[in-house]
Amino acid sequence: MIVRLWHGRVPAPKAAAYREFLNKRAIPDYRAVDGNIAVYILERQKGEITHFITLTFWEDMEAVKKFAGDDPEAVKYYPEDREFLLEFEPRVVHYRVVGYAQGKQV
Repeated sequence: MIVRLWHGRVPAPKAAAYREFLNKRAIPDYRAVDGNIAVYILERQKGEITHFITLTFWEDMEAVKKFAGDDPEAVKYYPEDREFLLEFEPRVVHYRVVGYAQGKQV
């Protein structure tokens, strides 16, 4: 399994609107791609900036390429991102999942 990690920064007053955009537009876009396992959006406010981390889980790198294209480390931005983001990071980071647990351990 592959995790794709993206980071974005938004002015704090725009955080709620960006969160809504991510949930209504970006998450369904990820989930529509064959090979996507899950999507998590993380949010952390620090002063006047709100940081968003998008973690998407994929079956393999071929599934990532179905979403991202031939250069899987290239960021896929939406036109709406221009209304929110303070900068446009050019690359994402991928990690291979090497350990996993879910739920309460007995």
